[in-house]
Amino acid sequence: MATYNARAPVIDNYQSIVSAFSDFLTVAIHTILHERDIYPRPSFLTARKFNCPVKQSRHPKVCKWIQDAVAAVEVEMLKCALSAVSLVIHAPPPSSTPLERYVFSTAAFPSVPSSELLTSFTGNPPPATDLPEQFRATIARLSTLSSSLSPLPPDCSFNLMMELRDDAGVEPPLGPTTPWIAAEPGLQKQRKTNADSSNEIEAQGRSKMGKDLGGAKATPVRNVESGAFALEMWIEEGQGKFDEQPA
Repeated sequence: MATYNARAPVIDNYQSIVSAFSDFLTVAIHTILHERDIYPRPSFLTARKFNCPVKQSRHPKVCKWIQDAVAAVEVEMLKCALSAVSLVIHAPPPSSTPLERYVFSTAAFPSVPSSELLTSFTGNPPPATDLPEQFRATIARLSTLSSSLSPLPPDCSFNLMMELRDDAGVEPPLGPTTPWIAAEPGLQKQRKTNADSSNEIEAQGRSKMGKDLGGAKATPVRNVESGAFALEMWIEEGQGKFDEQPA
């Protein structure tokens, strides 16, 4: 049995919030990939995290992808730029329709200047055992809900998606030196902007924006609250999932 880093987090500054979230997100992604049979179940081993057994892929490339993806999310989290992170499962080609979206809303996380990432919050931090206990309950709930969803078709793919805050100065981290690309229009929320264009092509693109957000069915997972750490999580099942199921 493998063991993740077992040190309980102390939520006393913004850096500790980001570290705890990254830790939890890593375990959650492995859990979802296992429960939704994205990879064969024998390719997962049993590890231990949050004082409970969890599933972890044993494939080095899968583990490296998850590690790199979560690290890239952490970079943007430290800029206080994100309102949510989502694991999106897509149907196999040629449709690649979004079937399920696992949303981790960080909209309630505090926003602090870059110079105060390590500045202690006022008041006493919550007990170190509080957050791992809530993470443990959330992973158990996620496993139960994920395994109860209707089966996915074989050969599905997945990706990790970020949603940016509407705060002034927050810009998409796109470019040749970043690991991110723009999501398809259906999974992009309409951001507040002062720009206005009458270009017909752009208008048509905007009309498709966000059409796959919210899904045909949404299931709450759990809220995690401990001191300044406030995370909300839910599962969205897209209309494409029900359209592709046999009658």
